Amino acid sequence: MGVRDLADYPWDAVAPYAERARRHPDGIVDLSIGSPVDATPTIVAEALKAATDAHAYPQTVGTSALRSAIVDWFARRRGVHGLQPANVLPTIGSKELVALLPLLLGLGPGDTVVHPRAAYPTYEVGARLVGAQPVAADDPSSWPDGTRLVWINSPGNPDGRVLSVDELRAAVARARELGAVIASDECYAELGWDGPWAHEPVPSMLDPRVVGTDLTGVLAVYSLSKQSNLAGYRAAFLAGDAAIVAKLLTARKHLGLMLPAPVQAAMAVALGDDAHVEQQKERYRTRRDILRPAVEAAGFRIDHSEGGLYLWATRGEDAWQSLDVLADLGILAGPGHFYGEHHPQHVRFSLTATDERIAEAARRLSASS
Repeated sequence: MGVRDLADYPWDAVAPYAERARRHPDGIVDLSIGSPVDATPTIVAEALKAATDAHAYPQTVGTSALRSAIVDWFARRRGVHGLQPANVLPTIGSKELVALLPLLLGLGPGDTVVHPRAAYPTYEVGARLVGAQPVAADDPSSWPDGTRLVWINSPGNPDGRVLSVDELRAAVARARELGAVIASDECYAELGWDGPWAHEPVPSMLDPRVVGTDLTGVLAVYSLSKQSNLAGYRAAFLAGDAAIVAKLLTARKHLGLMLPAPVQAAMAVALGDDAHVEQQKERYRTRRDILRPAVEAAGFRIDHSEGGLYLWATRGEDAWQSLDVLADLGILAGPGHFYGEHHPQHVRFSLTATDERIAEAARRLSASS
C-alpha cells in the first residue's frame, strides 16, 4: 500500500452538514475541528520575529537551547527527571510523526500496529502506509503477537479518556513482552478536568512511576498546538529511549525533516513560560463549563472527557442522525465514525471556538431541549 491507496479524506463527508449549519440566521457554530482560535502568546510571537534571520539550514536534531528547554519542561511540568538532550527530538508538528513513525521504525507487511479503539485516524493511516496491520484494542492483554508498535493516547482524542499510572504501567509491560515500541501521544496533557485530573497532573508514559529509570522501547509525543496556540507553527517533539531517538534522527536527516530555525527559537521560549499555558487552560475551562451542561440538556450523555479539548457525547442514535439534528441548530460536530468503527453513535464537540460562539451553541442547545 502507498499514499495513493489511502481513503478519501473523511472530513469531506461533513461538508453538507456544514453548509446547512451556515444557513442558520445567527451563523454556524463550528465545534467539529480542534483548531485553536485564540491568539499566539505575544512572548512566543516576539521570539519568532527575533529569529527571522535564518540564513543557514536548521539542524534536524534541534538547537541546544530547544533540546534543553524540552528536557527542563519534562522535569518541571510532567515530573520526568533525568532526561538528556539525546532523549529528545523536535518534529514538524505531531501529525507527521504519528503518520511516519511506522515507516521511520522500519515496519512493513506482517507487522501489527495497535492503537486505541476511539482513535485519531492518523494512527491507522501510518500503519496502512507501510502495509502493516492496524488493530484497535484498549486492553493490553488483547494485543496480538506480531505487534511492533503500540500507540497510547492520553488524554484521548476524541474521547478525552485519561490513563492512570497503573494503566500506563500495564501497557508498557505488555509492549515489552511483545518486543514492541510503545509511543504515547500526550498532546492534551495540560488539559485535565475531572476526577483526579482536576487536581493532579496527567501522567506521562515517561513518568518514573510508570517506567522507573528504564526508557527502553518507550516514547512520548507532545505538541504545542493546544497548550500554546501554536498549531500554525507546527511545533512538536518526542522524548524517550535514546537509541530509538538516534535511529529516528538518522532517518529524519535523510528525509530532510527539519523544523525551521525561527520555530525552534519560538518553541524554546514557549516551553519556558508557564503563565500563558495556565491562561489558556482557564479559557478552555470556562468554555467547557458553559458547553457541557447545554450538551447534556439537549439529551446527550457525555462519556469519559475527563481531559483534553473535546466532549465525547451520544444520544443513542447514529452519529449522522445527531449531526443532522445539530445542523438544524447551526452547530457542526465531528461524527464518531471518523474515529474508528466502535463508536458509531458518538459525536465530538470541540472547545476550540470563541467565547461568543460557545455561548451561542449553549443557548441553541438549551433552547432545543
